[in-house]
Amino acid sequence: MKPGIHPEYRPVVFRDNAGGLAFLTRSTATSSKTVEWEDGNTYPVIDVEISSASHPFYTGKSRVLDTAGRVERFERRYGITGRKAGS
Repeated sequence: MKPGIHPEYRPVVFRDNAGGLAFLTRSTATSSKTVEWEDGNTYPVIDVEISSASHPFYTGKSRVLDTAGRVERFERRYGITGRKAGS
């Protein structure tokens, strides 16, 4: 790698605001906020809105979408009436 052109790659804590999950990893992301980690060291912290601790796909609390209503609304809007599959 060419020296002096790459951002610093260092340990950073990512913290999920909704789920309460926090994990230590390495990143080039920067932050002015810091947090004291379990090992006693202080690391920059990046707050995220969603992670595997709060995303519906991973928690099993997914919403059921009204796909039939969306299809009907699309057909009304664009004038497409029921077509047969394969035609």
